[in-house]
Amino acid sequence: MTVLSIVVPCFNEEESVGIFLDEIQKVLAGHDFEVIYINDGSSDNTLKNIKNLADSNPNVKYISFSRNFGKEAAIYAGLSNATGDLVCLMDVDLQHPPSMLPEMLETISRGDVDVVAARRTTRKGEGRFKSWASHMFYKVFNRISDLELVEGATDYRVMKRTVVDSILQLSEYNRFSKGLFQWVGFETEWISYENVERVAGETTWSVWGLFKYSIEAIVAFTSIPLSISTLLGTVFSAVAFFYMLFIVAKYLLYSDSVQGFATIMCAILFLGGIQLLSIGILGKYLEKTYLESKHRPVFIVKESNIDEE
Repeated sequence: MTVLSIVVPCFNEEESVGIFLDEIQKVLAGHDFEVIYINDGSSDNTLKNIKNLADSNPNVKYISFSRNFGKEAAIYAGLSNATGDLVCLMDVDLQHPPSMLPEMLETISRGDVDVVAARRTTRKGEGRFKSWASHMFYKVFNRISDLELVEGATDYRVMKRTVVDSILQLSEYNRFSKGLFQWVGFETEWISYENVERVAGETTWSVWGLFKYSIEAIVAFTSIPLSISTLLGTVFSAVAFFYMLFIVAKYLLYSDSVQGFATIMCAILFLGGIQLLSIGILGKYLEKTYLESKHRPVFIVKESNIDEE
């Protein structure tokens, strides 16, 4: 029987870890599986509750980080330690419905696809601004990147071992998993579902956090922003040059003195803003290069029960 590894990143999810395991055991009764909890530096009783689950369930594994490294690092750690022929990535808050797992496993067992992934068709329960911002992110990303992200795509997916091994070859420090999943290719079948509310606790994703995450995604998979800043610099330099010729010609032909303090100030402030934006874009790419050059580990493990076997 094919062994299934379920990778579950956790950050301050003390109420959810037990409920999650109960649901998984219900839907996967009779299946050979392991659950790998990744405690991403939680400050509550998440690790304690996971350890209690591991004491009474031999198929529960856990990895606990020395601090909060972020969900991307947790995903990488889980995939690195998964032993199954099939690997499933899920959120612990049950917003990724465990009831979909049997269908996903049946679909991938047909053999004609390498990945079965879930996508949300609605964003019920989210604010209008957050939903609009998410829609705009996919639209902008797909317009400027060579990759095509499916709108509503989630991290919830079942992957064959060959796919997981390919993802693990991409050991970069700055990670955007949705992009990496697409970059490695392979045949993917999408299963749609409606958005589900969290079973417990509150989300740790703020609007600002999602905005920063979207910037990281764009910088990781396209250099178009650098080209845009270059284009803006070229266009405004040309405009300024021809405007200068216009002012000189106007003065020589009509002896018209140059006026317009307000216009000059607006132009200076606008062009200054463009310059700062361009410097910021360049700085973001240099930041990523700088971080990659350090060759720091993606995560640091404080404790785990995987090495005990």
